[in-house]
Amino acid sequence: MARIYLLRHGETAWNASDYRYCGRTDIELSDKGRKQAELAAVYLEKVPFAAAYASPLSRAYETARIIATKHQLSVEKDERIIEADFGLWEGKAKKQFIEEDPAVWEEWLNDPGTTQAGRIGETAEQIFNRMKAFFDEIADKHKGQTILVVAHNTVNRIFIAGSLGMPFRNYRSIHQDNTGITVFEKDSESIKFFNINLNTHLEISGDEKIEKTNCIERH
Repeated sequence: MARIYLLRHGETAWNASDYRYCGRTDIELSDKGRKQAELAAVYLEKVPFAAAYASPLSRAYETARIIATKHQLSVEKDERIIEADFGLWEGKAKKQFIEEDPAVWEEWLNDPGTTQAGRIGETAEQIFNRMKAFFDEIADKHKGQTILVVAHNTVNRIFIAGSLGMPFRNYRSIHQDNTGITVFEKDSESIKFFNINLNTHLEISGDEKIEKTNCIERH
């Protein structure tokens, strides 16, 4: 089996601004987000990563690069782990798009598996299938190795929910802090989770802390 460390990227300005949905918009890390990535890099410094992968969006790629640099690794981008396509919700705060179209939000909450996010975006089933295809491939490619993967809030939660056999409508009960770390082992037939959303690296020595941002892609 391959052991996989799956992270959510560090904070962005949109994460910290009125719950705006980042989706496919290529927003860079904020100063706080880079600090979170640096803390994660220190925390993971002794993990024997053999390879590193990231979503092509800069917030995920930069988070992965900051961590991978300590392991003398390059980061390979993969489109299959990009954030969800949120359709007409993209770039908007939740309050705004719910007021504009409350029906589709209710449909998403009740059945995201077959409901297109923002009317024209992806379904949770489509997201899960592309994420699973990616993890199936790298688990086979990196048998017996430890791999770093940096992706996004919604796709991570949907992948975890689907892998655990949860109804997709329950994915929102799984939390992902910025740079929260999920650890699992996987092969072509099975998956075993050890940790979900480890965030102790966000605490600095002494009483100073980096606030654990609740996302603010909290979809």
